[in-house]
This record gives sequence, C-alpha cells and structure tokens, in this order.
Amino acid sequence: MRWYLVHTKPRQERCALENLERQGYQCYLPTLPSERLRQGLLSISAEPLFPRYLFIRLGHGDSAKSWTPIRSTKGVSRLVSFGGEPAKVEDDLIEILRVQEDSLQGEPERLFRHGERVRLTEAPFGGIEGIYQMADGERRAMVLIHILSKPVAVRVTAASLRKAS
Repeated sequence: MRWYLVHTKPRQERCALENLERQGYQCYLPTLPSERLRQGLLSISAEPLFPRYLFIRLGHGDSAKSWTPIRSTKGVSRLVSFGGEPAKVEDDLIEILRVQEDSLQGEPERLFRHGERVRLTEAPFGGIEGIYQMADGERRAMVLIHILSKPVAVRVTAASLRKAS
C-alpha cells in the first residue's frame, strides 16, 4: 500500500473525501483551523492545508481495490501523475503532516492579527486606517484609530475591515 495524490475540483475536497471513503478507499485531507468571515460573522473552520488536493492510500496487484472508480468519483478531478505514473507520496510525509495537524488544532490562523494595519470600509470611518486590537465577539472588532492626533479605540463590524496594503 502506498499513498498517492488526488487533485479535486475547486472547493470540493470534502465532497471527494466523503465519496472516496464511502467507496472504501483510505484517504487523508490535512486541515488547518482558520478564522474566516462568513455572512458578517467571524467563525473558525477547518480549511484544507493544500486546497484542491487530498491523499489516498492504494495497493497494487490482483487483491488490491480497483483504481478505476477514482477519476469518476464526484469531487475528484484526477489522480496526480508524472510521465504517466501516479505520483507516490512517502509514508513519512503523511505522518509528519498528521503530527503537525494535531499540534495546530487548538490555535486557529487568525484573519487579522493584533497590531496589524487595517482599513475601515464603512461609514462613519470609511477609508481610515487603524491598528487591529482584538475580536470583540462574533461580529465586532476593536480597532485603534487616530482622531485629532489622539488614539481612539472604536468597535466596528469585522465585515467592515480589510487588510491595509
């Protein structure tokens, strides 16, 4: 049994994973907890570490499960190959990814970091740059802006913030 790489359709990693596992294949989709803005709310979700890719464990020989159904599985684009040969992935790499994934499960990657420069996009402070301080609930964030040469902490909706360039 060896690990191989499956290329999925855009944003269909979980669909491909579920459908391959339903067919009896052993698969692995490494994820990273990330803070995302969805419908104006800050939420934490497990995002694929390698967008559009997942790993599948396949065997060789007569007793091995057929590789044929993989390409026609919903969510799968193709099995990654080089020169007509499916790309093999070392077991050590999969083990390293699993250990790293386990160690990162507690701390999500934040959308904005403390001290990062942000631009406010909605009135009354639209266009003003500030310094992100912290999340203030699911919908709001605290930002430090300068008004009349004084730093002022304001609470704004997280959806009204963009990273400053």
